[in-house]
Amino acid sequence: MSWQTYVDSNLVGTGEVSQAAILGLAGGGSVWAKSSDLNITNDETRAIVAGFAASDKSSFQTNGLRVGGVKYMVTQAEDDHVFGRKGGSGVVIYQSKQALLVGVYPEGKQAGNVSKVVGDLADYMKSTGY
Repeated sequence: MSWQTYVDSNLVGTGEVSQAAILGLAGGGSVWAKSSDLNITNDETRAIVAGFAASDKSSFQTNGLRVGGVKYMVTQAEDDHVFGRKGGSGVVIYQSKQALLVGVYPEGKQAGNVSKVVGDLADYMKSTGY
């Protein structure tokens, strides 16, 4: 299965996530796959990867994070995940062994449901060495 299939089927295809990306941790955040309408920039991917690499995740909470040109206020930043909100929409990012899984969701979706979708795929990727 290609990385794009994971984005299209396992993330966006669930109906919980409106846009998604899989970013490789090596090389500062190369984009392995993404939704065609998610315009995530190299600066954004580098900042996200650097934030996860830091032992102290407080920079996320101090600075927020940007995904696709949208700045999100970070509501939770842990070793393996970060949650951000902007109004009723938000972003969930989980880390697997070799990648970051980004799920953006629109207003009206429940953050807990989105977290489960993205987190379950991250757990699966961890179990397969990715």
